[in-house]
Amino acid sequence: MRRRDLLFAPLLPLAAQPRKPNIVLFLADDLSYRDMQPFGGRQVPTPHLSALAKQGICFDAMFTATAMCAPLRQQLLTGLFPVRNGAYPNHSRVYDGVKGLPIYFRDLGYRTGRIGKKHFGPDESFPFEVIDNEEPRPGQLAPMEAFLRRDPKQPFFLWIASHQPHAPFNQGDPSAFPPEKIEVPAHLVDTPATRAILGKYYAEVVVLDNQVGAVTDLLDRTGHRDNTIFIFLSEHGSQMPFSKWTCYENGLRAGCIIRWPGRVKPGARTAAMTQYVDMLPTLLEAAGATPPSALDGKSFLPVLLGKKSNHAEYVFGVQTTKGIINGGEGYPVRSVRDRRYKYIRNLTPDRDFSCILMRKGDNPVLFSWEETQAGKARVAQFRRRPAEELYDLNTDPFELHNLAGNPSLAAIQSRLSQQLDAFMRQQGDEGPATEARARERQMQGPE
Repeated sequence: MRRRDLLFAPLLPLAAQPRKPNIVLFLADDLSYRDMQPFGGRQVPTPHLSALAKQGICFDAMFTATAMCAPLRQQLLTGLFPVRNGAYPNHSRVYDGVKGLPIYFRDLGYRTGRIGKKHFGPDESFPFEVIDNEEPRPGQLAPMEAFLRRDPKQPFFLWIASHQPHAPFNQGDPSAFPPEKIEVPAHLVDTPATRAILGKYYAEVVVLDNQVGAVTDLLDRTGHRDNTIFIFLSEHGSQMPFSKWTCYENGLRAGCIIRWPGRVKPGARTAAMTQYVDMLPTLLEAAGATPPSALDGKSFLPVLLGKKSNHAEYVFGVQTTKGIINGGEGYPVRSVRDRRYKYIRNLTPDRDFSCILMRKGDNPVLFSWEETQAGKARVAQFRRRPAEELYDLNTDPFELHNLAGNPSLAAIQSRLSQQLDAFMRQQGDEGPATEARARERQMQGPE
């Protein structure tokens, strides 16, 4: 099929439902899944997310393909992986003619609105009604309430994008997280600067949790709770080393909680491997349509409804560094994982990886690490990486021990490498050549 035929494939309506569900999708900003109580976090109280988890289902193996804002949002909204939809560098846009979520749901009779951070384009592909450009804040939800109350006979899709807990970490109360009481995660180096930044970041996680509570309370108060699918997504990992801008677990693995009263079992959990590209086809099916087969994502509605326990066999990662702040000439990374093993391919291992964390004045964490021998070694691992990495996630969840080249794992490494090759071919991904064209895909202006 030609690209335009593929992207404009029509929806096939199913039998009419008595009433289509409303849908609210709430997206955090740079939140590591490990830092929420429903996903094992012990340092930050997130009572509203914990309450949501008790009311819905937690996806313990949800992944984004890219740990950067714009590519993540546009794979979520198109059901297509980043290279294929065109939005693979940060601050990017999809190809002209790519069909985004608002178009699909408009064709199903929905009104679609957005609140908060954008980071996608062009508007022709994502024609949301702009409800409020500011993120949701408790006590300041009047525009949202007006949208919810308008035309009760028409179903709605509402996209809510917070700015929390994105750097510069200037919201909330960091005094609630004294540095001496912080437990530094295993993938980071314990220094005073690391502890100080974590405390500021944790304070913003609390702000985010309060935003979630305000939105769910508003849904209850306006009478929309029972016929609304509410989705919370953590986005990708935090702006710390080995998280954002990488294909490591702390970058690509995401927290996902979905509440659908009467349809989703409260307090459920699933280990089914799912990706953000699967969200659009899932929601289309939930709204009564057959998703186009040309999408990369596949509906996980049977998992959501408790009818299946498995979904994907492999999930993939695509990182484009060219075009990010202090990204240098680019550092393309690709990855694939199954339930146990993660394989990472660094396509330009002769270069040093670079991002804003390596620029003095923006973040003191990496520079503080270099004050110790162990810290220097960890910085070196972050900056200069081998061509291949392989991790046993069962025994090494923080990916500290690279097993690539281990003879006993040769068959596993080969299998994952072949899966990654096939994925790149299907995507039209030429690796370094695709990275070299990244700036052509970036937005012009404030996006």
